[in-house]
Amino acid sequence: MAGRGRPPKPTALKVLEGNPGKRPLNKNEPKPEKKAPKCPSWLEPDAKKEWRRLAKELEAMGLLTRIDMAVFAGYCQAYARWKEAEEFISKHGSILKTASGYIQQIPQVSIAQQNLKQMRNFCSELGLTPSARSRLNITNTGGIIEGDAMAELLAGVPNAENFIGLEEDD
Repeated sequence: MAGRGRPPKPTALKVLEGNPGKRPLNKNEPKPEKKAPKCPSWLEPDAKKEWRRLAKELEAMGLLTRIDMAVFAGYCQAYARWKEAEEFISKHGSILKTASGYIQQIPQVSIAQQNLKQMRNFCSELGLTPSARSRLNITNTGGIIEGDAMAELLAGVPNAENFIGLEEDD
């Protein structure tokens, strides 16, 4: 069954944004080593160029780790395919005339659109959109997640629900 609602934002992004919602941060979230993975050899040449262009910057911001190889490779590959389709459209145009005389859109237009959509999805996962960058505050580069002191204090106070149904031992 699919999850409900918007997928949760990674804690690293929340920290970089300054925790705008002021909700308690997940201190138990897995924290893989903040080191960029090796560029896969099977990526297309343009995908490898995009990998080299972004990997070090994302690593420095703490947004790319070794276990993020697949999602980052997916972004880079979608970028390369989008670029290839756009270059074809620029060279040959976006429409053609069929043998029967009809005007038709060339397949590269939908290929470019599909890959651009995939890139946008990957960008939101990796925090690569312009709106995501405008919310980032990279002053906490140590990767330390600072919790809400009041939330931590209240976490130790029992809730009323914990006492409902308990019998007194008088």
